[in-house]
Amino acid sequence: MRFDVSDREIKQAKIPHEIFLTNLIGNHILMAVAAGGIAGSFPWAMAVIPAVSLLLLGYTLWRARRSIGRDPWYVMCHWQICARRSRFFIGMLLLSGLVIALGWLGHVHGGLMKEAAIALVVGTGILPIMVTVLVLIIIESDALYHAHQAKLPAWVVARFPNPDGS
Repeated sequence: MRFDVSDREIKQAKIPHEIFLTNLIGNHILMAVAAGGIAGSFPWAMAVIPAVSLLLLGYTLWRARRSIGRDPWYVMCHWQICARRSRFFIGMLLLSGLVIALGWLGHVHGGLMKEAAIALVVGTGILPIMVTVLVLIIIESDALYHAHQAKLPAWVVARFPNPDGS
């Protein structure tokens, strides 16, 4: 659905999508490549990526809650879109962290071979995150375009009706 909103509201509505895309592209792709280069010497460098991601996702959730009643309706709706996707991505990161922890525990305490633990962690922990990141980049790029076009998905309009009735 297309709405009649000001240029200022359009600019504000793009902010949550830009933050989310910065996290996905800048942190999960570019930082992962950079941290992967030094992970042989400093394996804990890879922990920076989910830490930064959880901070940005947490900010998005906090800001989305704060936007209700504070921001113009159109802007608030775009924060809610990003909040919904942030909750999903946090769940994926936590699930991946659980798989990584289980792989580590299996190797250290369960007698799992190092190679088997790595295969478990990469195949069921990291690979789904990579696929999720790529899918979310596509979805968020589309949402950023829709924010620029003054459009909202029907589910957001149904869940957060416009108080002005337009």
